[in-house]
Amino acid sequence: MGDAVLTEGLGKRFGTKQALDGLDLAVPEGSVLGLLGPNGAGKTTAVRVLTTLLRPDAGRAEVGGHDVARDPTAVRRAIGLTGQHTTVDDILTGRENLVMWGRLFHLPQRAAARRADELLEQFGLTDAADRRAKTYSGGMRRRLDVASSLVLAPRVFFLDEPTTGLDPRNRGEVWAALRGLVAGGTTVVMTTQYLDEADQLADRIAVLDEGRKVAEGTPSELKSRIGGDRIDVLLRDADDLPAAADVLARAASGPVEVDAPLRRLSAPVRDRVAALTGVVRALDHAGLTVEDIGVRRPTLDEVFLHLTGKPAAPAAKQSAQNEIGVPA
Repeated sequence: MGDAVLTEGLGKRFGTKQALDGLDLAVPEGSVLGLLGPNGAGKTTAVRVLTTLLRPDAGRAEVGGHDVARDPTAVRRAIGLTGQHTTVDDILTGRENLVMWGRLFHLPQRAAARRADELLEQFGLTDAADRRAKTYSGGMRRRLDVASSLVLAPRVFFLDEPTTGLDPRNRGEVWAALRGLVAGGTTVVMTTQYLDEADQLADRIAVLDEGRKVAEGTPSELKSRIGGDRIDVLLRDADDLPAAADVLARAASGPVEVDAPLRRLSAPVRDRVAALTGVVRALDHAGLTVEDIGVRRPTLDEVFLHLTGKPAAPAAKQSAQNEIGVPA
């Protein structure tokens, strides 16, 4: 297996703004890469370059074995793309939407109808196939939108903020559809600001900030970079925070974080079981009353904040200006 997507030193500038600055990526065939980053990090710009909607100013990129600058037509034949906003026609039924896209891709009528039926089944829309799309829920519309991008069974599929604005149930529906897609061997590159989405779906995550890749790895590898397991302690009395911080510091493998308003302490530890047992005993011996205590892995939110110095922004719709090429 080779790399379905490869970039080396990829650069793109908009006026004085360096949207991409020496971006290196390698996405193996059949895997999922999540692109994370704050607003303005270069995620959408990277997708636009890789899908031939923008020409790079520096470096090179290949998708499906084809150079995006020298052979954009071959790249377009190998990819599917779903943007932040759905392209579903509300007046048509689900089946008619998919047949329409098949015909636009020059499939014969019978082949387009057959492919539509396959996609309706794959994305769990068969029962709603002959209902107008305007009657669909948000999750159903998004699944139909994703299905329309897969009419030609692309080798590489790009998704830009695939579940923006969806409620948890509808997001789960889209996640299930994407897992089925990957199980069939499709390579997926997705941008998202929902960190739990990247945690659930991505094999590897690349964190971008100001156009540069600041970290890459599996979700577990990225979490391990900020100290592995952590002990969280919630005290009953805020006056006990200094004494409890001294207790936790003796078991910690890094600095103790103190949130005085919430009466909470947190610190990284190496041996989760031994550290938890020791801290519980030491707190009890010191006569400090604890309301809650536990060990957990760091969240991707904490990784994101550690790597970029910025909290993860809530996913929101891009402005119309961003939709026509201003870096996001």
